Amino acid sequence: MDKIKWCTGKKEGLSLIEPNSNLANAYIQKAEEALESMRVNIIKDWKISTAYYTIYFSLYAILTKIGIKCEIHSCTIEFAKRFLKDYFQESEVDFMEKSLKARVDSQYYIDRTVPDEQYHKMMQKTPEFLVKCKSVIIKLNEKKINEIRDKFQRRS
Repeated sequence: MDKIKWCTGKKEGLSLIEPNSNLANAYIQKAEEALESMRVNIIKDWKISTAYYTIYFSLYAILTKIGIKCEIHSCTIEFAKRFLKDYFQESEVDFMEKSLKARVDSQYYIDRTVPDEQYHKMMQKTPEFLVKCKSVIIKLNEKKINEIRDKFQRRS
């Protein structure tokens, strides 16, 4: 089944809302706060969680700027994979997906460990990801937003 179709069929899944720059800025603020928590935390599991939420809030800021609502994290990432190809490379989407898995594994499971390579990648790349998302928000003009919204409406 098409993941976007599945996501639009779920109550908390992908849906169109009014584009909102103020809300986008509020999510960027949340991302910055999560990043600061990542930096000051000393416990690995919490560093992973706060790094992931920096990534997630950064991405979600873009969605709110476009006017997309979603409460299912994997659907938010799927939206980026399908509709934000002009802004994110495949390797960056892969980073988002692996970071989500790392957060789930570290937060909800005692018997799962996050590989050191993924942990170090999150610590290194998360600040860069936030900067990238801020840049994307700046580049999103009304024409681009409408193009993305139209593509989403046609494919969902």
